[in-house]
Amino acid sequence: MNNSDNIYTLAAAGVQRLIPYKAGKPIEELERELGLTQITKLASNENPLGPGKKALEAIASALSELALYPDGSGFLLKQALANKYAVDDSQITLGNGSNEILELVARAFLTPEHEAVFSQHAFAVYPIVTQAVGATAVVVPALNYGHDLDAMLLAVTEKTRLVFIANPNNPTGTLLSQASLARFLDALPNSCVCVLDEAYFEFVNSAEPINSIAWLKDHPNLLITRTFSKAYGLAGLRIGYGLSSPQMADILNRVRQPFNNNNIALVAALAALDDDEHLQQTIAVNTHGMQQLVDGFKALNLAWIPSAGNFVLVDLKQAAMPIYEALLRKGVIVRPVAVYELPNHLRISIGTKTENQLFLDALTEILADVR
Repeated sequence: MNNSDNIYTLAAAGVQRLIPYKAGKPIEELERELGLTQITKLASNENPLGPGKKALEAIASALSELALYPDGSGFLLKQALANKYAVDDSQITLGNGSNEILELVARAFLTPEHEAVFSQHAFAVYPIVTQAVGATAVVVPALNYGHDLDAMLLAVTEKTRLVFIANPNNPTGTLLSQASLARFLDALPNSCVCVLDEAYFEFVNSAEPINSIAWLKDHPNLLITRTFSKAYGLAGLRIGYGLSSPQMADILNRVRQPFNNNNIALVAALAALDDDEHLQQTIAVNTHGMQQLVDGFKALNLAWIPSAGNFVLVDLKQAAMPIYEALLRKGVIVRPVAVYELPNHLRISIGTKTENQLFLDALTEILADVR
């Protein structure tokens, strides 16, 4: 073994075995690889409308303060979130995207002696943060592509310290009901923290509304994570938050870095939270776009998984990678999900009407060639 290889043996055991999270292919990378200039990216569940006017104005106003450190407590944003959700600001933890909240809770509660329970086909970050701290991942088989809460409850043992639940789930878009989640929380031991990942909750259009925040008063072991990356169009600024008991937030803030949110992100999120017009426009574009893609899949005789998010998983009934690569050559970026044990599926983010149609036209041409 040479000296450069030896450095790997010095890393923590869990880190040595980690496979880094692979994000959706950037537009710039595809431009370099294929020399394309017209790219349609429907890979990363981003807001096709971008940030709203209020957020952009706040960003422009804050540029003169870039030489100053941001408010490490995020006081104004926490106050606004507290007012919006009728909680105390002591119940809020700000993160560099909700992704960081997931990492903080793993660092705070997991050790090599503990286990974390999550579902098959659930967000890839759950196993990453679990393995990084040397804890054991317990993966429960999915039920109809979503969480089997009864089986997950049975998987909880005295070693279980965290349970991750994504609702809606990424990448499948499945949604759990208010009643099923309430039963799960009531049955979960107090010795286990439930992380309810609601990164896509703004897009949920359900006959039965889900009010997870109401559970906080009775469940000090509940952590709800949300983000400004999706519906608010601020993915490039990386800002999210956790809602929990004050005690849970206190623990998370002990391992949170003091300036984990930059000033531009803080002011943009504060303004976005007050821009209901842009949020409603985003939801409307998503609703119409989802129907457009579903109608397209019907016309192509393809199956899909009904989704409550801003993306949809389509079943190609064949290996998806060749279709994915053919779409790339046509300048359309979507997301293969073989890493989620779904090798025949592609995840399509909802775009504008034009973007959705470009994808459907490209897919139609490709399938006509392979069928």
